[in-house]
Amino acid sequence: MRRSLKLAAVMLSGSLGIASLAACGAKSTDSTSASAGASGSSGIKVGMAYDIGGRGDQSFNDSAARGLDKAKADLGVQVNEAEAKTGEAEADKEARLKSLVTAGYNPVIAVGFVYQDAVNKVAKDNPNVKFAIIDSASADQPANVTSLTFSEQEGSYLAGVAAASKSKTHHIGFIGGVQSELIKKFEAGYTAGAKFVDPNIVVEVTYLTTPPDFSGFNDPGKGKEAAQGQLDKGADVIYAAAGSSGSGAIEAVSTAGKWAIGVDSDQAAQPALAKYKDHILTSMVKNVDTAVYAYIKSVKDGNAITGVKNFDLAAQGVSLATTGNHIDDIKAKLADAEKAITSGATKVPTAPQS
Repeated sequence: MRRSLKLAAVMLSGSLGIASLAACGAKSTDSTSASAGASGSSGIKVGMAYDIGGRGDQSFNDSAARGLDKAKADLGVQVNEAEAKTGEAEADKEARLKSLVTAGYNPVIAVGFVYQDAVNKVAKDNPNVKFAIIDSASADQPANVTSLTFSEQEGSYLAGVAAASKSKTHHIGFIGGVQSELIKKFEAGYTAGAKFVDPNIVVEVTYLTTPPDFSGFNDPGKGKEAAQGQLDKGADVIYAAAGSSGSGAIEAVSTAGKWAIGVDSDQAAQPALAKYKDHILTSMVKNVDTAVYAYIKSVKDGNAITGVKNFDLAAQGVSLATTGNHIDDIKAKLADAEKAITSGATKVPTAPQS
């Protein structure tokens, strides 16, 4: 679901020249894109640095891209996009952010927790530039950095309820791209929701890589292999929170005639995954697009969101997709589970329980 689509290189305006293009570390071809909104320029120039996989990953980055596209169309902002490389050094992330700043982009939005250290450093050196980071917050981040976070565990709890309700083998699976604190939130919520429905259910858990190796977010082959291993053990519903690696998991599950659960975007509605849609039970949608658009609009309106802004289930920051109507028969059960979370009756864990 993080399958990359090659973007055409576009000459950047201002001081972001050929040298900056190389430093920017965009996709495998070091390409970036810059464009203005169709409705005319608002004077706001937004830079976005994507996580591994970039625009076209059918998942996390694409959700952020939708928010940027909406801001470009509705608010008339100019945008520039740069993308990460698998296995890149921390210095590459810093160079990418610095290139956007040098070119006059303000605010600069970093997509993914892997940017936290780089954002802190570059923001400290550029106090007059606004930065936002998605999926991360640190106690020592500068005042000009805004964190846009989500309650992934709450949406994953609902995914777990759906998985346990649909499983015929009482055996399900979870695949995490990278064994990080963020992805553990997905695992924790999913397992808790499943065990609420079926206390004796077996939950297989597989992580593809551990930090500092973040390739687990961009390796469909590893995702497919992990899913096949869980299917061989008897799992019949598998949830992958693994970036574009999840597309491999979805392929394996679909081929086996079982249920896959997508993540971040409504994956059953993604064109690149259309042939698997009949086996995508639902997706735990993380509305990164909503957060990105809200942040950009707040900057344009002169009242920028600051500090940490969390988007939870009550704020529709996370939800379950209904494409395909595969979960229609358990709507009441899911509604009850959602109500219990939003009312505070159910406290969803943010870390796996021993």
